[in-house]
Amino acid sequence: MRGNASKLWAAGWSVIRMNMRNCGGTEHLTPTLYHSGLSVDVLEVMRWAIRTYGAQRISLIGYSMGGNIVLKLAGELGSSMPELQSVVGVSPAIDLGPSADRLHRGRNRVYEWKFLRGLLVRYQRKCELFPQIYDPSRANNVRSIRDFDERVMTPYCGFTGADDYYHRAAAARVLDRIAVPALILHAADDPFVRITSETRAVMAANPNVTFLETAHGGHCAFLAEPGESYDGYWAEHTALAFLQQHVHIPQEAHAR
Repeated sequence: MRGNASKLWAAGWSVIRMNMRNCGGTEHLTPTLYHSGLSVDVLEVMRWAIRTYGAQRISLIGYSMGGNIVLKLAGELGSSMPELQSVVGVSPAIDLGPSADRLHRGRNRVYEWKFLRGLLVRYQRKCELFPQIYDPSRANNVRSIRDFDERVMTPYCGFTGADDYYHRAAAARVLDRIAVPALILHAADDPFVRITSETRAVMAANPNVTFLETAHGGHCAFLAEPGESYDGYWAEHTALAFLQQHVHIPQEAHAR
């Protein structure tokens, strides 16, 4: 996020970096949990920018879970919000179910345990802050992301279970409705994000979606050989070039 922000700022853009709900030490600000489908939070930040600063051209960049959220929002909005000009998802988990299940296999368990520890720590914090709402025993014997989603998250977030959550929160469900230029970067060697053949067909059928799949890049890496004037962060440069191509910035914005 810092890398994208610095490149966009240097190119003359105004930048907002958004913490997901409960992230960045903000657990005390809301009694609710966060999840991969909270596109409404990004929409509220957009509305705030329009209301407060008169923003007329907005582009969104999201990585991993954030990539799913910004693409989901673009699909939900369609062409109803003219301020939204373009969107970029880097290694987006747009097929949540297959990706969550892949995390539980083989060497990916290393990633799963890292994610899971963070989720459990944050849930414990919510239990301490809001004991009248959250039951700490729900986290007992949770051994996978799917376990956490089934036993801990979904009962508090209006889903009937993990499968219902994965379906309703996935951007894949609304990719056909994206009506602004959208770039999706995915690496074939991403260890756990999976994009199904059905989702690939939907993307191919939508002329607004550019799906760029590289042989290498892992999950949110996409590193290239750095040079004298190139820092090697390929995804950041690619995102910037895409946004510059699809969003017109007046000269006075550059001068400012």
